[in-house]
Amino acid sequence: MLIGVPREVKTHEYRVGLLPGSVREAVHHGHEVLVESGAGAGIGFNDEAYRRAGARIAADAAEIFAAADMIVKVKEPQPPEIARLKPGQVLFTYLHLAADRRQSEGLIRSGAICIAYETVTDARGGLPLLAPMSEVAGRMSIQVGAHCLEKEQGGLGILLGGVPGVAAAKVVILGGGVAGTNAARVAMGMEAYVTVIDRSLPRLYELDLQFGSQLHTLFATLETIEREVLAADLVIGAVLVPGAAAPKLVSRALVRAMKPGSVLVDISIDQGGCFETSRPTTHADPTYVEEGVIHYCVTNMPGAVARTSSFALNNATLPFVLALADKGWRQALGDDPHLGAGLNIAAGRVTHPAVAAALGLDHVPAEQALRA
Repeated sequence: MLIGVPREVKTHEYRVGLLPGSVREAVHHGHEVLVESGAGAGIGFNDEAYRRAGARIAADAAEIFAAADMIVKVKEPQPPEIARLKPGQVLFTYLHLAADRRQSEGLIRSGAICIAYETVTDARGGLPLLAPMSEVAGRMSIQVGAHCLEKEQGGLGILLGGVPGVAAAKVVILGGGVAGTNAARVAMGMEAYVTVIDRSLPRLYELDLQFGSQLHTLFATLETIEREVLAADLVIGAVLVPGAAAPKLVSRALVRAMKPGSVLVDISIDQGGCFETSRPTTHADPTYVEEGVIHYCVTNMPGAVARTSSFALNNATLPFVLALADKGWRQALGDDPHLGAGLNIAAGRVTHPAVAAALGLDHVPAEQALRA
C-alpha cells in the first residue's frame, strides 16, 4: 500500500501523522510511504530523516492526496484537504465529526473511507488512540489554566498552589476519565485544592484509591456541579461521550454567576464543548472573555507540545496503521471489531451511530459497509 503523510495545515499544528521510526516500520512491512516536504520540521525531523527511514518526499499536499491509498494525519482534514480526497481512499486521523457538520458533509461527498482515531476502542472499553492526547491535554489544561489565572492575563491573580498562610486555588474537574485524571494529577502536584466530579461511582472509587485524601471526589448532580463551579477559581471540562457531542454541563447563567476573572478550560471542545459559552479557539488566539470569565477552548491543545504529542500518538496508532496497510481496510476492520468501531464514514454513508445521531443523519451499520 502507498501511505501518504501530508503536512498538517491547521493553525499552529506541528504534529505529524508518522514519525521517521514509524515510516521505517511501514517500509519494513513492504509498503511505500510518501511524506510531504516539511511535514516533520515542526518537531525536529527534516526531509532527510524521512528519506533515511525509507520514505519518498513529495513536493506538496496535492501530490500526496493524488497518489496515496491511505492518508495518515493528526487533525481533521481542512476544506482544501477534503476537496482532494478520492472515492475509496482511506483517511485515518482524528475527525470529531459530531460537532462538525461541514466537515461531515464534505467527507460524505468525497466517497472516502474515514476512520477516526477517537472512536477506535479496546477490549476494556477504552479509547486507545484518544488516550495519549487526552493525557497530554489533561496535563496541559492545568498549566494553561494557571497561566490564565495570572492578573496580566485577566485572571483573578491567584497562584494555583497558594503559599503558607494563603489558600490554594480551587480547581474543579468535570469528568474523571483519562483527561480529567491527568489534570487532577498535575493540579495536585501544584498543590491546588482539587475536586473531580463524575457520574460513575466505580470511577470515583478508583480515583479515591489512586490518590487518597489529597483528591476530593463528588458524584455528578446538577446541584453538585452548580455549587462547585460557583466556588471554583479554575474549572476543567473533561467529559466525553465517544463519537457524540459533549453534554453541556455548565449553562451560560451559571458562567455568569461565577467569580469574575475565574477560568474555564474546555478540553471537550473538539466534541462541541461542555460549557454553554464555549466556542473553538486556536493557539494563535487561545482565550476570550465571556460573562466575565476567561475561556480557553483551543481545539488542538496537544499541538502546543507537538514533539511529545507526536511520539505519544505514534506509539498508539502505528499498530493500526500497519494493520490497515497489511490487510486493506475491509479485512482489517472485519478482523478487529475495535478498529472497526473507528469507521465513521464509508463511501458516502455515515457508519457510526453516535455521529449520525448528533448530526441528525441516517447511518448504515459498519458491518453492512464492510460487506458493500
